[in-house]
Amino acid sequence: MLIPGTNTVVITLEWSMSLLLNNPNALQKSKSELDIHIGYDRLLDETDLPKLLHLLNVISKTLRLNPATHLLIPHVSSDHCNILGYDIPKDTMLLVNAWAIQRDRNVWDEATSFKPERFESGRIKGSKMMPFGLGRRACPRMDLGLRVAGLALGSLIQCFEWRRVSEKEIDMTEGNGLNLPKAEPLQASYKVHSTTKKLLS
Repeated sequence: MLIPGTNTVVITLEWSMSLLLNNPNALQKSKSELDIHIGYDRLLDETDLPKLLHLLNVISKTLRLNPATHLLIPHVSSDHCNILGYDIPKDTMLLVNAWAIQRDRNVWDEATSFKPERFESGRIKGSKMMPFGLGRRACPRMDLGLRVAGLALGSLIQCFEWRRVSEKEIDMTEGNGLNLPKAEPLQASYKVHSTTKKLLS
């Protein structure tokens, strides 16, 4: 469970930081949320995550726009069925393209826009948001992955000041592979917060 989940968390963090650096207001909102709920006297802890709603919304938004795995685990139909006029014979291998569903303009308003506030009312219900799959065969690492991504992203924002290396927006082109990495690795400029130096000294 741990080894396959490591790469997907790293990919999710890279996409999250890229989206935040291209949207400085969202990055500042995440930093302000951490300042309010965590303060300056201690580091982020796992028990803090439920209070950091904007941070969790950023991760949800990242998983919608740039899921670490664009195709879900293959399924096989156990019986003949008809779905929306398509005949699916028994024993047909079915591949679900979560990336396409989560960017479908018929399902999502402003499908490719970075709007973390879209998730303010809680996790999106139904089958239009499925970065971990759905039902009995959903990824068993979902809760662990969300916690690790939340802790890592929150710690990066809490401990460092981030900015792009130039005025140019970060390239969001997707690379190739079974997982969905960035075509160009993220490069960013950072500075350690003065409060972080005190906490770690």
